[in-house]
Amino acid sequence: MKKEKINELLNTNLLPLAFIGDSVHTLFVRNFCLSESNLKLENYHLKASSFCKASAQAKALKSILPLLSEEEANIVRRARNAKPKHHAKNSNTADYSYATAFEALIGYLYIIGDRGRLEKILNLSVNNCHENLN
Repeated sequence: MKKEKINELLNTNLLPLAFIGDSVHTLFVRNFCLSESNLKLENYHLKASSFCKASAQAKALKSILPLLSEEEANIVRRARNAKPKHHAKNSNTADYSYATAFEALIGYLYIIGDRGRLEKILNLSVNNCHENLN
């Protein structure tokens, strides 16, 4: 992505970051599920969904908040306070806001190209969620 577009996203609405962050997180989770299990196809979907639902993403974000840099925390705060036009069917408003902020953080790390930090945050979030599921 061009630097001008990245700056435009960072200076305006952060919800497009959540759009890309959702995809990045989902792909990471699916890879994690494949590497950790030998399941039937429908069970992979159920397992991945348990990591990708709003309540799990909200818990993941809350668990990593103390580890965020000032810039990352600012992205999270701004995205959490954004006003999306829709809400998840099976989520409360608070969880949905935190999940959106989590996805925006993932999207931010992805578009700025900080793959090391992105992988660290994704691993921490998935491992935390995985511990809570077991």
